[in-house]
Amino acid sequence: MTTTQRDHQLPTSDPRSWLIRTFPLALFIGLVVIVGLLIVHIVVGTVELTPRQILAALLNQADDPLHRQVIWSLRMPRALVALVAGGMLGLAGAILQAVTRNPLADPGLLGVSSGGVLAVTLWIAIAAQVSDAESLPDSGLILPILALIGGLTTASLVYTLSRQRGTTNMVRLVLTGVLVGGLCSAMTSLLLLWASEYNVQRMLRWTIGSTAGRVWVHWHTLWPAALLALPLGLACAGIANGLQLGDEMAISLGIRVERGRAMLLFAAALLTAGAVAVVGNVGFIGLVGPHMARRLAGSDGRRLFPLSVLLSGMLLLLADILARTLSLDWLGRLTNLPIPEGAGLPVGVITALLGAPFFLYLLLRQQK
Repeated sequence: MTTTQRDHQLPTSDPRSWLIRTFPLALFIGLVVIVGLLIVHIVVGTVELTPRQILAALLNQADDPLHRQVIWSLRMPRALVALVAGGMLGLAGAILQAVTRNPLADPGLLGVSSGGVLAVTLWIAIAAQVSDAESLPDSGLILPILALIGGLTTASLVYTLSRQRGTTNMVRLVLTGVLVGGLCSAMTSLLLLWASEYNVQRMLRWTIGSTAGRVWVHWHTLWPAALLALPLGLACAGIANGLQLGDEMAISLGIRVERGRAMLLFAAALLTAGAVAVVGNVGFIGLVGPHMARRLAGSDGRRLFPLSVLLSGMLLLLADILARTLSLDWLGRLTNLPIPEGAGLPVGVITALLGAPFFLYLLLRQQK
C-alpha cells in the first residue's frame, strides 16, 4: 500500500507535472506571449511612432505613407521571419537531439548551416567578378535559394557518407557532419579573406546570422519550407520517441528504424536549410530552445516538439528585438572605428552572447 501511494504521488512532485497535465493551456499561453512579442517588435525601432500612428498604419489609415511602409514593409516581415525561422531551428534541434540521443546536438550537426552559408558566399564572390558588387541586390530570391540548395546538398553528403552496411552509423554521422561543416567553414573563411570590403560585409550577414533587411520576398521564401517541414517534423514525434529507446526496442514496437531515422534527418535538414536560407547561420537557438522545452515538458516528442517550436521562436524574436534596440555607437566611440550612427547588432551576435553561457552550463552539467 505504501509503494502504491508513493508511486501515485511521484508525478505531482515533478515540477513538470502541471505543464504536462495542462499542455494545451501551456501552448495557448505561449501563443499569447508570442503575440505580445510581435507587438513589441513592431512598436520598437529607430523610427519612433506613437501608438496611434502604429494602429493607423496597421489599419491602412496612416496619415503619412512612411508610417505604413515602416510597419508593413519593414517591421512586420522581419518579425514574422524571426519567429518562424526560430521555430524551425528549434524543431530541428529537438529532432537531432532525439535521433542522436545527444543533448548537445544542434541544427548545425549535419553541416547544413555551413553548407548554406558557403553557397551564398561563393555566389557573392563569383558574381562580384563579373559585375559591379554594389549593383548585386540582397533582397532577391537568388541568395536564399542558393543557401537552401547548399544546405540540403551538404546534408545529403553527410548522410551518404555516414551509411555503413545499409544502416546509418550515428557516431559516424556526427563525425562526418563536424568534418564537412568544418571544411565548408574553412572555405567560407578563405572567400572572406579574398573578398572586397563591401562583399565582406554582405558575406558576414550570412556567416553571423542576421534578420536586418528581411522583407516580404524573404518571407515568401521561408513560409513554403516551413509549411512543408514543420508538419513533417511534428508528425514524426512518435518515431522519435521510439528511436530514443534504442534500435532494438524501436523494432519491437514496429518502427522501421532506418526509414524513420532517414525521415527525421530529412525533416531536420529541411528545417535548418529553410531557416538558414533566410536568416543565415544563427547559432544556439536550436540548442537552447529544445533544452528549455525538455526541462518543462519532458522528453516525449509529442509535447517536446511543439513546445520547442514555440520557445525557439520566442527566443529568436526576443533576440531580434534586442538586436534592433542595442546600438553600436559605444563601440565606435571606444575604438574609433567607422561605425554608422545608430547601427545595430546582428541577431546572430545576440544569440551567441546569450547561448554561449547556456552551452557552457550544459557541458559542466554533463560532467557531473
